[in-house]
Amino acid sequence: MTRRVVITADDLGREPGTTEVIVALLAEGHVSATTLICVSPAGQRAADRVRGLGVLPRLHVTLTSERGVPRWRPLDGAASLVDPDGTLSDDPFVLGARGEAGDVVREADAQLRWMRDRGLVPEAADSHAGTLYGLHGRSWLAQTLEWCARHGLAFRLPRDPEPYLGGPLPPQLAAAHEQAVALADALGVAIPETIATNRRTAHELGGYERLRDDYLRRLAALPEGTSELFLHPSREDAVTGPDGIVRTWEARLLRDPVWHEALEREGVEVVGGWWS
Repeated sequence: MTRRVVITADDLGREPGTTEVIVALLAEGHVSATTLICVSPAGQRAADRVRGLGVLPRLHVTLTSERGVPRWRPLDGAASLVDPDGTLSDDPFVLGARGEAGDVVREADAQLRWMRDRGLVPEAADSHAGTLYGLHGRSWLAQTLEWCARHGLAFRLPRDPEPYLGGPLPPQLAAAHEQAVALADALGVAIPETIATNRRTAHELGGYERLRDDYLRRLAALPEGTSELFLHPSREDAVTGPDGIVRTWEARLLRDPVWHEALEREGVEVVGGWWS
């Protein structure tokens, strides 16, 4: 076997600033994949721009809004997913407390249909803000994997979750994760060996070099098979608060010669997906 990695820029279509950075990184060859937020008003323009590059984004199933941008509305309008004003909450724990499985699946269907109606037929899906995994309350992993199987989609569920979470799962979550991996295999839903991303704030990191060192360690620790590193590159002025600083650092990392030298030194092959 060999070590492969999908380098993904998440949140295409979040707003114009993030889209601009992701499109540039794709054009420069610094990322090998991206994920599309269909519920954002900027989603259509973002889809058009990456289509022009010959890039097929994955479906970023989005069930929550984000702070700092106008709240998004679901495409299906399912009652258990929205606040009284009809918008998606920006708190994943609110969704985790009230979301109903049927509404989650119908919204995922609507977002997939949105992409297909525009000539974009994604090969995989993943979860914006990790809401499908059960980390914020209710888990819809079984329903999501069955949905992926019906539509022939791969899914971002790591066989080994420790690099993503930074440590072992609590026993109850570990058992649920083991069952989900077994279900994915039984259904024929392709999943990556592991996934990793930055989960620390700018204050916790202290500077760009710490972020870079963390990603270099993650790269060196990748197992055999195909894994995914997913980042959220953007402009600092496009994302309010300290998150904007980290997203700027991630955009810088993807262009950093030190990062590219490490990819070559480690002998990790950069690929577009873990399912091929």
